[in-house]
Amino acid sequence: MWDVDRGWTLPAYAAEGGYQALDQAFGMSPDDVITAVKDSGLRGRGGAGFPTGMKWSFIPQDNPRPKYLVVNADESEPGTCKDIPLMMGNPHVLVEGVIISSYAIRANKAFIYIRGEVLHVIRRVQAAVDEAYAAGHLGKDIHGSGYDLDVVVHAGAGAYICGEETALLEGLEGRRGQPRLRPPFPAVAGLYASPTVINNVESIASVPSIVANGAKWFASMGTEKSAGFGIFSLSGHVQKPGQYEAPLGITLRELLDLAGGVREGHQLKFWTPGGSSTPLLTAEHLDIPLDFEGVGAAGSMLGTRALQIFDDSVCVVRAVLRWTEFYKHESCGKCTPCREGTWWLVQALSRLEKGSIAEADGAETLDLLLDQCDNILGRSFCALGDGATSPISSSIAYFRDEYLAHLAQGGCPFDPARSTAWAGQEVRA
Repeated sequence: MWDVDRGWTLPAYAAEGGYQALDQAFGMSPDDVITAVKDSGLRGRGGAGFPTGMKWSFIPQDNPRPKYLVVNADESEPGTCKDIPLMMGNPHVLVEGVIISSYAIRANKAFIYIRGEVLHVIRRVQAAVDEAYAAGHLGKDIHGSGYDLDVVVHAGAGAYICGEETALLEGLEGRRGQPRLRPPFPAVAGLYASPTVINNVESIASVPSIVANGAKWFASMGTEKSAGFGIFSLSGHVQKPGQYEAPLGITLRELLDLAGGVREGHQLKFWTPGGSSTPLLTAEHLDIPLDFEGVGAAGSMLGTRALQIFDDSVCVVRAVLRWTEFYKHESCGKCTPCREGTWWLVQALSRLEKGSIAEADGAETLDLLLDQCDNILGRSFCALGDGATSPISSSIAYFRDEYLAHLAQGGCPFDPARSTAWAGQEVRA
């Protein structure tokens, strides 16, 4: 809706057929809506890629407690920037998706949990919710269907850990954001100990188009096991960074062609397929299909399709250190492997980056760093610890010589200023 004047408003959305899918959904039974989403092949767009319709079907309808839908809009991982532009440019597609999804799981209350720092997004989504109430798309007896739904826009306190679904529930209930022990899973005992579905913004925003155009239409795009389209966020050293909507299975080479390529005079060095918590890849992976299976086969994860592009001016050790500092800062401290492990990872990486370790001890230090990663991976309470180790272990696998070069030269061989976006440009007063 960025190409439409004031495309975030209800009149602009309605002019493009907005809320028509809602009437189609009300003409179906809730189970039929779930079946349509299952048949479409829609997989969660928040990182894990779990089939959305299957997640909805896990809600026990014989449970007498209320059912809840919670939208995870706590987008905060380095490089991930698809949900915030979506909510800014087209918040009503999210609202309509919330209504249809809530109807499908028989929930009468839904929550949109947005990261607290992005106040402009909170205001934009709240305005869309208010417009929907005023137009009769929310509230009592929506469109005369007999279905009631209330939607709450909730501002989080700004903790990366609240992107983890159970930590999000803790924050939503007013407690410190820390992951819960599972089982029970949210589908059985989630928000307020009631059956709860938690989905990413993009997942829910995809639902109206599936209902409107049919499951076969959505499944006709993408690949056999990774159906549909998605938003690919290109940032870093590309000519035209931004959001690119494309079918799953597109390659980075094709996306770079759309984005004008890597900045002039440089070559692609490494990139992340799904944000900073996914194992990084190199130029040899330009042609792997960007779907869940293709990226997995290459040794990484599709994640949130946050493609951070780094050219040959970047020190991989410095980039990985910056990411690791983020994970150390954002660790909730609940479990020892993550709380202590991320701290030690930063200490080791800092010494390596500064070259303050004897060259003769370099190989031993790298092995120690990998051993630290091994003691965190799979042993932390949630996936934050795993994500912190991914860029370290993958970068050592691909750029071990670059790590050792820091020790041979007694410091970083790269000039940090050359990797900035404005490097080489004329400075104007």
